[in-house]
Amino acid sequence: QVQLVESGGGLVQDGGSLRLSCAASGSIFNIHTMGWYRQAPGKQRELVAHITREGTTNYIDSVQGRFTISRENAKNTVSLQMNSLKPEDTAVYYCNANLKVRAFTPLRDFWGQGTQVTVSS
Repeated sequence: QVQLVESGGGLVQDGGSLRLSCAASGSIFNIHTMGWYRQAPGKQRELVAHITREGTTNYIDSVQGRFTISRENAKNTVSLQMNSLKPEDTAVYYCNANLKVRAFTPLRDFWGQGTQVTVSS
């Protein structure tokens, strides 16, 4: 099976920084995209940023210029550096990996357990 383990959440003041990390392990053939999603209370889960195996990145407008996603393909890890955090960034952040567990099988989505990020005003 595949496991995604996140770390790095916590409580920070308005304008502060946090770095989230996620490591994928288990039966992995290769990972296509990796990304971070978030879900605030009473809201739907939304994509924050994702990165392809080749390093192409995409961000939602509200975090553009403040957050940076990166990955290390050899280690199956992805990180999210979050700067200039705002109270509206408060949410549970989830790591996602779109991958193949074996050659010639479909891509599948796997999720981490989530890590809480709270930004106080």
